[in-house]
Amino acid sequence: MTASMRARRLVASAAAAGLLAGGAALGMSGTATAAPAPTSVSTVVTGDRHDHHDRHDRCEWKKGHWEKKWVKGHWEKKRVHHKTWHPGHHDKHGDWHKGYWSHDRQYKWVYVPAHWDHHWVKGHWDCHHR
Repeated sequence: MTASMRARRLVASAAAAGLLAGGAALGMSGTATAAPAPTSVSTVVTGDRHDHHDRHDRCEWKKGHWEKKWVKGHWEKKRVHHKTWHPGHHDKHGDWHKGYWSHDRQYKWVYVPAHWDHHWVKGHWDCHHR
């Protein structure tokens, strides 16, 4: 890898130096015909596919999906709903008050046994080595 990077840097610096020298010579001369034509530099290209550093072609998109997951037994705090009936009654003035339901909500620790659960896996790029 270091040899190919060095070759690329060498080629790039030689091309830049050639362009700078050609541009300076063009600016110094009065006409464009007086400047020498820049010589073409042959480039050395090494195979990136065999370099094992470019793995983008090996990635694939995995759509979001539901996946089954085993959840161990655990304690969790759950909201518990209680309905209580309060019967009707006469107050001290003799007035009748109808009966009513009261709705009480509180949290209680309950043990949830182990079970299979479904959870959502977002879509993602999978770039495992193949």
